[in-house]
Amino acid sequence: MKRFYLGVDLGSTTSKAIIINEKDEIVGRGITNTRANYRVAVEIAKLEAIFNARFYLLKKQLEDEIKQHPEFKKYIDDIESLFQYLQFKKRSDIFHAALLETANQSFNNGLKDKVIQHVENIFTKINPMLKLEFVDGDLANSNQFFRDIISEKYNEEIAKLDKELFEPMMLVYDKSITPVENEMVDFNFKDLLTNSVELLKEKYKDRSNKHTGEISGHFDAELNILTGNYENVSDSLKKHIDFIADFEFNIANMVGTGYGRALLPFPADSIKSEILCHAFGAHAIFPFTRTVLDIGGQDTKAIQVDSYGLVTSFNMNDRCAAGCGRYLGYIADEFSISLNELGPEALEATKEVTICSTCTVFAGAEVRELLNVGEERSNILAGLHKSIVMRAMSLIARSGGVKNEFTFTGGVARNQAVIKYVSQMVKDNYGKDIKINIHTDSIFMGALGGAMFARRASLKKN
Repeated sequence: MKRFYLGVDLGSTTSKAIIINEKDEIVGRGITNTRANYRVAVEIAKLEAIFNARFYLLKKQLEDEIKQHPEFKKYIDDIESLFQYLQFKKRSDIFHAALLETANQSFNNGLKDKVIQHVENIFTKINPMLKLEFVDGDLANSNQFFRDIISEKYNEEIAKLDKELFEPMMLVYDKSITPVENEMVDFNFKDLLTNSVELLKEKYKDRSNKHTGEISGHFDAELNILTGNYENVSDSLKKHIDFIADFEFNIANMVGTGYGRALLPFPADSIKSEILCHAFGAHAIFPFTRTVLDIGGQDTKAIQVDSYGLVTSFNMNDRCAAGCGRYLGYIADEFSISLNELGPEALEATKEVTICSTCTVFAGAEVRELLNVGEERSNILAGLHKSIVMRAMSLIARSGGVKNEFTFTGGVARNQAVIKYVSQMVKDNYGKDIKINIHTDSIFMGALGGAMFARRASLKKN
């Protein structure tokens, strides 16, 4: 039986899970926003990693056939997108019901009826839109959480309502979203996979009924082949899909880490420092790493490692969230924009406004004052991003400076403006020859290190 190993990084803003095989290869990734209920966050991240691993193993099993028939990969990718849509839809239906229940409990008859009607109207409108974005768009690969997706659509619709309805509609949203997020939804992989295949059949049957000339200019070659050859592809892959649906996933060992690691439901010997895990994970992806910068939700860590990925020194800021993900989240709230919008807007700046405050709360007041005197939002954001990186560079200097190679990890490593200033300051202070590593899995480095520790601990026991 194949053995797999799980690493969980319970951060203050996101919880990540990584599954590796016996060769330290990543086979599954799971991520969710951290909730007040930490056990739910861990279980959701773990479940998502297992589901993702099943699709990875399916594609691995079909590797040779996919080389000969690229449309097979398109078919599997489409199934995975529909699989994620069905997961989203189930939680969306729960949220829909929660909104109606909250409206019933919160308002008297007149207002209650209006709110309920608008909730129904919103979901009638956004349900088909979201399905289309999952089925034909790229929403399944957007790395957005349920709250982000549903709130964006919901807020767009309530912005169109009369002002007197805005507050009650936001009230039912605020009262409903957290309990729904904290609910552990029962997802059955095999049922979801079966339903995804059926939905895909409908999608391609509908396309096949259209005139080829109408669609050929809008889709890639694999999609066009599938449109006219769906049944043959489906029949060819059925046995492989059935196998992966029934595959027994054996997690041989697991290790937890992260800001909230003490709250993980793991034995004491299965908990590791996030400093050790981030260093080990970064070194696994980039073996020549000697300096690691991890900017997470609640703290920043500057870590020096040796040729084995072991920590030789570190410095961290864990007394205040200023300069971390929570700080950026606070600023996003101040500007009423999403976290994903912060970096791109900061890159549009014509200058960087100096931000003096190091405290998150005082920085918020300073931001409001700067807006009041007419400073451009993008310039303020550029200044905020630059100040975050300046604090991080101070930690790096105290830990021993930057040694070649430098690897940037943590959730903030996804922010384009932070990447810009990190790259700029490393080059300016330590030379242009320093190699800077930023990976698509940067946010998963702590979980990866945990999974690798889990595998090594399992080997020692055996």
